[in-house]
Amino acid sequence: MKQTVSAPTHTCRKANDVIALIGDKWTVHIVMLLASGTQRFSDIQRQVDGISRKMLTVTLRGLERDGYVTRTVYATVPPRVDYALTPFGCELVGPLRALGDWAIANQPRVIAARVAYDRRDLAA
Repeated sequence: MKQTVSAPTHTCRKANDVIALIGDKWTVHIVMLLASGTQRFSDIQRQVDGISRKMLTVTLRGLERDGYVTRTVYATVPPRVDYALTPFGCELVGPLRALGDWAIANQPRVIAARVAYDRRDLAA
């Protein structure tokens, strides 16, 4: 028996495919850093507190693969590698900024909800 996928489920799968990388904790930080202009690998690593070299490499490769970032290698010693947002990547900055603004504005509500939940959980 062939299972059919509903339109909303199909749409959610498409959205999840794109959001998986964008929703990563490091991606948001990196995209917002690159919104201010081209950055060297070492500068990004220095500015993203807690990210390992390996995780930065993986995240940047994913952003490059999906078309958000360009990578330029300069034949110097040591090699210099710059990263910049593509026009497509620049389109992502507005929605990420809006989401960040929303998150900051609503952080007190989230904290209050967590406290209420934890109190209710302790009482049970």
